Amino acid sequence: MIGAFNTMRISASGLSAERLRMDTIASNMVNYQTTRDSEGKIKAYRRKIAVFQENLSNSIDNLSKNRGEELLGVKSVGIKEDNSPLRKVYDPSNPDANEQGYVEMPNVNVLNEMADMIASSRAYEANISAINSEKNMFSKALQIGR
Repeated sequence: MIGAFNTMRISASGLSAERLRMDTIASNMVNYQTTRDSEGKIKAYRRKIAVFQENLSNSIDNLSKNRGEELLGVKSVGIKEDNSPLRKVYDPSNPDANEQGYVEMPNVNVLNEMADMIASSRAYEANISAINSEKNMFSKALQIGR
C-alpha cells in the first residue's frame, strides 16, 4: 500500500537521480576534448554514465499479512565509465600525438550528450509536475476536511 507521502518521496528520488545524471552529462560535455588526466599524463577522458536502479524495501502488508516489495523510488548505484572505443584524430602537430601522429580523444559525442541532457531535464520537469500535483491534491483534501 502506498502511503500519502510515498508518492512525493518517489518523485523526490527521481529529482535527485536526474540531478546526478545532468551533472554527469555536464562533466562529459566539459571534458569532450580533454586528452590528459589530472596529473598531466596523456590519457583521454572517458565518458561517464550515471547508473540507477529501483529502490525497493521488503515490507509486510498489515491487512493481508503478505510479504511484498514496496517501491521507494530510484537510487543511485554509482557512476561508471563508458568503455566504448576512444576516437583517434590525426593531428601530428599536437603534443599528445603518438608516433603515427594520432591523438586519442575522449569517447564523448556532444550531440548525444545534448540529447541526453534534454531527456534528463524533461524527466526532472515531470517529477516537479508530479510533486506539484501531489501538493495540490493534499491541499484540496485539507479543504474538504474543514
